[in-house]
Amino acid sequence: MYLRAFFSFVLGGLAAGCATVGPDYAGPPATPLPAAFTRAGEPPEAPRVAAWWNQLGDPTLASLVERAFAANPSLAAAQARLLHVRDMSRTERANQMPRGGADLFYAHARLPSMSGGAEDGSQLPSRLDLYNVGFDATWEIDLFGGQRRAVEAAGASVQAAEANLADAQVSLAAEVAQLYVDLRGCQRREALNDDAIARQQRGLDLARRRREAGTASDLDLARLQGQLEATRADTGQLAAELDGYRNALAVLLGLPPGTLDDELAKPAPIPLPPTAVAVGDPTALLKNRPDIRAAERTLAARTAQIGQAQAARFPRLTLMGLIGIGGSHLSDLAHLDDFTALAAPRLRWNFLDFGRNAANVDKAEDMRNEAVSHYRAAVLAALRDAEDALARFRQRRVTVATLARAVEAARRAADLTRERERAGTTTMMDLLDAERTRISTEQRLASAETALTGDFVSLQKALGLGWAESPRH
Repeated sequence: MYLRAFFSFVLGGLAAGCATVGPDYAGPPATPLPAAFTRAGEPPEAPRVAAWWNQLGDPTLASLVERAFAANPSLAAAQARLLHVRDMSRTERANQMPRGGADLFYAHARLPSMSGGAEDGSQLPSRLDLYNVGFDATWEIDLFGGQRRAVEAAGASVQAAEANLADAQVSLAAEVAQLYVDLRGCQRREALNDDAIARQQRGLDLARRRREAGTASDLDLARLQGQLEATRADTGQLAAELDGYRNALAVLLGLPPGTLDDELAKPAPIPLPPTAVAVGDPTALLKNRPDIRAAERTLAARTAQIGQAQAARFPRLTLMGLIGIGGSHLSDLAHLDDFTALAAPRLRWNFLDFGRNAANVDKAEDMRNEAVSHYRAAVLAALRDAEDALARFRQRRVTVATLARAVEAARRAADLTRERERAGTTTMMDLLDAERTRISTEQRLASAETALTGDFVSLQKALGLGWAESPRH
């Protein structure tokens, strides 16, 4: 009775096009999102996904990013991983189709001589040849959708790998841009440091002449000498920083350290961000950030794997077929009407597994629940990254504007002090102090401009920008 009911269920499933067990993926879990970024202060239109570095207007930076995309080893590893997952997906799709093969068999046997074996008393042949050509095929009927769920999971895994590759592109572009901006900022500070050394050296030489003339004291000389040595001490540190930035950039481009020294030796201005930066809204952030898309696609794959595990608990039906032609002479292979054929369905059910399949289903559900948590964590982390980056970027622009005004004031003060020193109404020490203040303020402005562009880079990374669609193969 039970067997009859079971076979009726199987045949009914075949007639209905087979069942698919397991939960259907209904999208990611609902996550509360703010209506807009509270610290934006930027245009609400959606930003462009790729090539944000072109907004900095620096051809050298654009070239470095493109070269890194073409030769970075870590990015190449992510691309290879994507191709691997795509191949696995092709394998799962192929597993849905029948499998067939052909074989050609030949055997030659030497037998011991025996007489009287035939009815007429003649001797049996002592040598025997066997020829056979066979064709076989097997097809597992996907009764409960296990293979369909495997294909579904593989497809979602491919999309997750594509998102991971895009995330690697986002990180790489941001890292190259940040190092390049730090390099230009360090070159600007080095130039200001060299200017300070030259001015302090001239002041020290003048003080020595005045000391010989009796119009300057040893204390003046000692103070100037101390200032000069302190400024010179920064030279080595700045040079080491520059070497570090160039070496790091070379490695990101897949080159040995030192390869870019000549190319990046000449100073260039610090690239500055545009006046307005489009940030979009939190909903657009979920679409742009590759790490969020990767987490969502991983969740979809884990959900499909639950159905794959549940299908393993049910019977499996395999259709097998075999056709063979052969005989003891090679000419027997031409007798197409004299063949052996076999067709057999096979039903297999591992019902006595002592809870193994149930444990596999529980494991798949646990992995799905873990993916849900990872997705929610990725969304919250992305929102925080965007809010923090926007806050830093907005406040840094205020700092840069304030320091720019301070630099103008320091330059005017230095010019006025220089005029008074020439008129003899102030001392050389006052002029050197004014110049030192001016240079120090310009160095602070250079550092602030470097940080401002660095915050712009961080903002683009937080918004998930800087990736391109991966090519299909």
